[in-house]
Amino acid sequence: MNLVESIARADERTLAASALGCLDRCVPLLGADPAHDEALRPLWTCLAEDGVGWDERITEARDALCDGVAVGEAAQWARRMLETAPDKWVSDAWREWADLCSVAALQAHRLLPGAGAGDRTAGVAALREGDTVRMSPLIAAELQRQTRTLHALGGGGGGLREALDVSTEGRRVLRAVMSRRARSGT
Repeated sequence: MNLVESIARADERTLAASALGCLDRCVPLLGADPAHDEALRPLWTCLAEDGVGWDERITEARDALCDGVAVGEAAQWARRMLETAPDKWVSDAWREWADLCSVAALQAHRLLPGAGAGDRTAGVAALREGDTVRMSPLIAAELQRQTRTLHALGGGGGGLREALDVSTEGRRVLRAVMSRRARSGT
């Protein structure tokens, strides 16, 4: 089953975690200090508590992450994920947000130095549907993280803790890519 099909079949909590995971992995793109890596942690807790306090926690997360200096097209994709997060825990909003975050995270990763030329020319829709020919390790890893998150919460894995671990791992990788880019001056 490809990523598009997995999102289409996911339940509300899985969709929220999938979207939040994409956003969490892209926090470094927002120009946020590494100390802000925990800004989304209360939202993960909210998922564990069936959405209790989501509206307050998403506002706090936006306030915490909007003070970074986000520049470039990749940062715009990350900001879009944050801005489009549902303000309330409403069931019909999760599928749209999960789909948008999946696309935005892949778009952002395609723009980074570790992405290959094939990643920049291949359409994100094709990647999400399984066309992974000539895909760079950076894009392959992001696709795998999105799939692992959906699988973990869809009954086939360790649940929310595993989804959070996958996001933390992805955030570290992205921060390393950005650090390498800063050192090389590109």
